[in-house]
Amino acid sequence: MNTKQLHQLRALPLVLAFAFAAGSTWAQKPEWAGQGKGGKQEQNERSGGKPDKAERGDKGNGNNKGGQQARPAQQDVRVGAYFGDQQRVVIRDYYGKQYKAGRCPPGLAKKNNGCMPPGQAKKWAMGQPLPRDVVFYPVPNAVLIQLGTPPAGHKYVRVASDILLIAVGTSMVVDAIQDLGRM
Repeated sequence: MNTKQLHQLRALPLVLAFAFAAGSTWAQKPEWAGQGKGGKQEQNERSGGKPDKAERGDKGNGNNKGGQQARPAQQDVRVGAYFGDQQRVVIRDYYGKQYKAGRCPPGLAKKNNGCMPPGQAKKWAMGQPLPRDVVFYPVPNAVLIQLGTPPAGHKYVRVASDILLIAVGTSMVVDAIQDLGRM
């Protein structure tokens, strides 16, 4: 190899690296970027009422396997509008058997008021972060499999006798299935 070819081979990785770096600066914003959280009024306008199944992204065509809902990778998760009838049935079937057998989920004891510990009645609110002193438990794997994967950046938890969908990091309550004992 002569010197000229050797210099060209050394320069090639630098040129490619520069081209990739420069290309990323010319990329446009994705359509979901820059929407922000908005003020109280804007949030209320967006949350409006509960959307129907078509707006939520539920397929409802019966072609999914294992009872899981097919959900898009980037899903708009609105407060109070995530859990549908299928998820409620899954929760009722699993926890209903425990309550009817006289057993309470871990962390709760059978009392006069059902399986809720005294003084622990609903310390959370929809659209607000969970208070730091609220103890939450993971949802059992058998239930997770049937519920399907939560949206990116979210997880399912059980707080007292409620199942919540919370945002990871902020612990904001996005949606809830309340009072498992009365289902």
